[in-house]
Amino acid sequence: MKTTTLFHITIATGFGTGFSPVAPGTAGALLATVIWLVMAHFISTGLLLIITGLLIVGFTVLGICSANALEPLWGEDPSRVVVDEMVGVWIALLAAPSNNLWYALVAFALFRFFDIFKPLGIRKMESLKGGLGVMMDDILAGVYSFILLSGARCLIG
Repeated sequence: MKTTTLFHITIATGFGTGFSPVAPGTAGALLATVIWLVMAHFISTGLLLIITGLLIVGFTVLGICSANALEPLWGEDPSRVVVDEMVGVWIALLAAPSNNLWYALVAFALFRFFDIFKPLGIRKMESLKGGLGVMMDDILAGVYSFILLSGARCLIG
């Protein structure tokens, strides 16, 4: 196996969580949530927002490239590719206060709801070709989750 392929496998599978025999997408989103929670415990809110934004941008680009590289080997949008779930949940977590586990869990749950049921045009994003199609449905699920969680925070206070 070429080193380049190993790199793409590592990124695409969310550091191996995509190989989970049960609910690989949930495993990838859970890993991303745990990474975010650990960072939230050790760094300031401002720095957490910056790093989360950088993770979103960086892993979106890497995810598109890795999905494109692996599609000829694994087929179109394989369940092992979970970097898209990681990016989507990080988008949702942008609306969660860094010191509140419950908001983080709600962000995770909202994201998984939108990712699984794919309402409001999310499913249409899957028709995009290659790595962009792999990433975009989960990005939109993350955006919807972000909007709902932000709205809930405004209502709750």
